[in-house]
Amino acid sequence: MRPRCRTGLSHAINMETHIAKVVTKVNIHQQTSDLAYWQAQSYQARLAALEEIRQEYHRWRYGAEPRLQRVYSIVKR
Repeated sequence: MRPRCRTGLSHAINMETHIAKVVTKVNIHQQTSDLAYWQAQSYQARLAALEEIRQEYHRWRYGAEPRLQRVYSIVKR
């Protein structure tokens, strides 16, 4: 299984660029680990990929990006 987003910078890709989908079937016992790939990436690319996954999850789970919650506190005077 390959990582979903190799660059983590989908927002920086020109809208006119087309990316071909590539699928490769492998035996589960011959599957390579993604660990080496992600270790070779810069921390900026890893954080960008993580942020993209987080945003995708929130859109799927909640239908929107999370916002800051308001905090109310009652103060007796």
